[in-house]
Amino acid sequence: MDNPRPISPAASGKRSSGPQGTRFFAQEDLRQLASEAGEASEARASVHKPVLESISPELGGRRFPVLPGRQSIGRLASNNIVVNGPSVSSSHAWIMNQQGRCVIMNTLSTNGTFVNGKRIHQATLKHGDRIRLGQVELVFLTRDRHSPASRHLVRLAIGLVALIGLGVLAWWLL
Repeated sequence: MDNPRPISPAASGKRSSGPQGTRFFAQEDLRQLASEAGEASEARASVHKPVLESISPELGGRRFPVLPGRQSIGRLASNNIVVNGPSVSSSHAWIMNQQGRCVIMNTLSTNGTFVNGKRIHQATLKHGDRIRLGQVELVFLTRDRHSPASRHLVRLAIGLVALIGLGVLAWWLL
């Protein structure tokens, strides 16, 4: 009896899924990959794309985008935002972004969640709020601190005030 010839995936209309298997990574390799992924996701902050920016030395200024919906924050790798620090609980807090309104909620962490130095269970965040998870500090940003657009607006406002002041002075002198 003849053996039927194997049909290639392309001829059968099926797609090949490529080689299958499990890969193992050393912990240092995972840290490196996570660091590279973090650098790639360092987008500018905006009202529509808020970020948490680390101000603690152990995280080195990393930025974590606050995506729509709920994200978990903690030490475990299964969290959406992984914050390694001995004072951070494995599942420390949740941050929820609902249509641009961001709320942080403590999830019974050992060392607490603080916003602007005040221990909280839940707090609505605004631009510039300082968040502390145990001893790790982050700042909530809805715009870049020194973005060219914000500096331009400040200069424009100063120029406008100066122009109005000169107009008032000229009117008073005449």
